[in-house]
Amino acid sequence: MCGKNDAAAKMSVPVADKGEPAPPVDKALLADLVTANHILYRHRVVDAFGHVSIRHDKDPERFLLARNLAPGQVTADDIVEFDLDGAPVNAAGRPVYLERFIHGEIYRARPDVMAVVHSHAPEVVPFAVVPTQPLRPLWHMSGFLGEGAPVFEIRETAGEDSDLLIRNNELGKALARSIGDGSVVLMRGHGATIAASSLRLTVFQAVYTQMNAELQMKAMGLGPVIYLTEGEARTTWESVGGQADRAWNLWKSEAEG
Repeated sequence: MCGKNDAAAKMSVPVADKGEPAPPVDKALLADLVTANHILYRHRVVDAFGHVSIRHDKDPERFLLARNLAPGQVTADDIVEFDLDGAPVNAAGRPVYLERFIHGEIYRARPDVMAVVHSHAPEVVPFAVVPTQPLRPLWHMSGFLGEGAPVFEIRETAGEDSDLLIRNNELGKALARSIGDGSVVLMRGHGATIAASSLRLTVFQAVYTQMNAELQMKAMGLGPVIYLTEGEARTTWESVGGQADRAWNLWKSEAEG
């Protein structure tokens, strides 16, 4: 049996680089990726764990993700380029996130997705482990949840002895199938993954997924909850979705101030 130190080492083993880097990513987009890490940390979507990526703006078959590092500590120098198989291109021996396959396989399955967040937010986890209580939108800020967030059950792919981590392409593909064409998928006993058409929109949805979970838990303690209808979810998101920059600019000033 592996000891704790052995298990920790397996989480941070360097991976050999493969291929040549794409042309340099737009500097503003790179800066936004660093900011996104800090915003998500400030809003407790991530803590020492969790991560956020962007699709490369010059090569859709590549994505950018920090090296294995707590999100609140990420700088531009920590960003690594990956191919969709999760192979690093320029990690230069630095350890990378084990669950990078979440990002690569969602980008492969969803050409419309430009950013992905993987979160362990505690407010969300209860809704991933109680099948009778799905995460559903109950206020106008979370209409993107639609009729409710699906739950990825890793046992269907990995059996009953996994560590619940998305540690290979097969599991990444299964997770991508579970999110389908939606924005949010919960992960039983693990957390959530959020994907959208821009980095700012993905961060917005990640923050408000957590907020909705917190409100839903409080509301359930008071009595039966009135959730948004399918139509209300659609029309509220049509109204609110265009305001992501408003939230981003505030959160950026707070995180980088």
